[in-house]
Amino acid sequence: MPAQIDHAAAASIDYDVLVVGSGVSGAIVARSLAEKGLRVLVVEAGPGDELSVADYESYLTRFYGAAAKDNNAAYEVNPNAPMPRSPDVRRLQPGHPDSTGYLIQNGPYEMDSTYTRVLGGTTMHWEGKALRMLPEDFEMRSRFGQGRDWPIGYDDLEPYYRQAEFELGVSADVADQAFYGITFPPGYEFPMHGLPKSYLDQIIARDLDGTEIQLHDTTCTLSVRPTAQARNGVPNAAYDDGLGFIPVGAVSTHQVDEGGRCQGNINCVPLCPVQAKYNARKTLAASLDTGRVDILTQTIASQVHVGADGLVSHIDYQSYGSTTSPEHVTGSLRARRYVLAANPVENARLLLASGLPGSNGLVGRNLMDHAYLLTWALLPEIAGTMRGSQCTSGIEDLRAGGFRERHAAMRVSIHNDGWAWPTGSPYTDLVELVDDANVYGAALRRGVVDRISRQLMLSFMVELMPETSNRITVDSRYIDAMGNLRPVLSYSLPEYTMDGVAASRRISRRIFQRLGAEDKTHYDPLDPGYVAYQGEGFVVRGGNHWAGTHMMGETSHDSVVDVNQRSWDHQNLYLVGPGSMPSIGTSNTTLTLAALSFKTAEHIAAELTTRPSVTIGG
Repeated sequence: MPAQIDHAAAASIDYDVLVVGSGVSGAIVARSLAEKGLRVLVVEAGPGDELSVADYESYLTRFYGAAAKDNNAAYEVNPNAPMPRSPDVRRLQPGHPDSTGYLIQNGPYEMDSTYTRVLGGTTMHWEGKALRMLPEDFEMRSRFGQGRDWPIGYDDLEPYYRQAEFELGVSADVADQAFYGITFPPGYEFPMHGLPKSYLDQIIARDLDGTEIQLHDTTCTLSVRPTAQARNGVPNAAYDDGLGFIPVGAVSTHQVDEGGRCQGNINCVPLCPVQAKYNARKTLAASLDTGRVDILTQTIASQVHVGADGLVSHIDYQSYGSTTSPEHVTGSLRARRYVLAANPVENARLLLASGLPGSNGLVGRNLMDHAYLLTWALLPEIAGTMRGSQCTSGIEDLRAGGFRERHAAMRVSIHNDGWAWPTGSPYTDLVELVDDANVYGAALRRGVVDRISRQLMLSFMVELMPETSNRITVDSRYIDAMGNLRPVLSYSLPEYTMDGVAASRRISRRIFQRLGAEDKTHYDPLDPGYVAYQGEGFVVRGGNHWAGTHMMGETSHDSVVDVNQRSWDHQNLYLVGPGSMPSIGTSNTTLTLAALSFKTAEHIAAELTTRPSVTIGG
């Protein structure tokens, strides 16, 4: 399915909406508006010529052949539209004014979060978790005296959560997801039945369920719960009052254009081998079917222009023909409405590079991400590690409670892929057994199986509050191959989050003791993200859950966008995605940003499709 349109043709079309970015936010806005009869142009900085199996499999082939298998290893190095990669993390040092990576790490904390600049955006490397935020996450200031409240609440967003769950094809069971204030309408069912717990999940649940953890005056009783996932499972016949759900693509084991049923592959990140995991290309394909959406790839939105009336007049672009050459052509694109849906970093970078910091100077500020603390141990029995998708269950019981007045909440994922993230397992296990233990032959085979099949890794996803000093800026000293300003990251971890990190490490020790597991966690001071706190060292990793750089609010004095993600300063401009979120809680951001995108699309459609009333006569 071709995705391209000629630039000259695009410039001659009267588009209702121009969308910058083809990730989940941009794709949802484009499809929703097209289905309302509006004409939409989507501009993507990265490559992606076709929405086809061949195109997708080219990414898989590159990933399988890559020596370093980070989140973006499936995609060619592209100096024209560069993207951050975790192996390139390096903080700027005095006397070294440049950085090896795309992000300029200005410190004091080194962040290894990434995002992907290809057709489909960061859904081309995400893990697939699709969790709702808790109601109390929307009320952090009024409930706990921390951070900020949202200008909308859980109940306001709940109908859009349902739309997002349909679009992403979420597999979950309501009974497993109704916790800590999360509610569903009577009779609601998820599109697909929840994926089963892995054998590892069951082993952990057997010994851990019912364990009590005390966090200040809050008693948390732990329970292993299945995780809601945007991954094809068994369609739910009871969905939509018994009409059932037809997933995008097949639900057999045969690979087809848009995805088979989950086969339990452990290498879900960056790409599911059978496309069982949702990616935004599925929504883009549906938008193209309307005949009212055009897509320009390898086209960088380079500057936003604003007229004397405060409205966006046009957006300049740079179009390059090859990822190996900076040669490009330039032009301008116009529409009635403009939607920046790149991601919180790129949205802020583009506005700042265009000289648009906001009338209150808040564009780029209040940057947030989840702080990840990884802990790992060796279980006393074989637990089937390396089977199933990466995370099938987690612990939700540390996400809510009065302790949030004192320190951050956290969510725990149980990883089926063992120590892959923190240590590079299984490759490092093999090297250790051969080089350090001099094991070979049958003993090596037994040793590898015994070692890997007993591995347990827990990832603690710790929340962070918005702080104006955490921000994205630009600096004329730092440009990419096309001459565009690169994002400069200034970031620190506040005590509120670090207290949550320290609590997470204590909880992990308690869990490992309960399981009879040998704690193998070790944090190297030379690793990026190493932080010393209260006499102990931690390696705190980024969660790839960027948020907050164009925060939503009730007034133009303390926020960048309103409840519909419309810019306070420019009434025909919308900044869509997690950058609008005033808090991130402890759930992955994708389902929430998808819900917000549906809300914004509804608002834009109502504005552009409602004809003004005409008064006849005097």
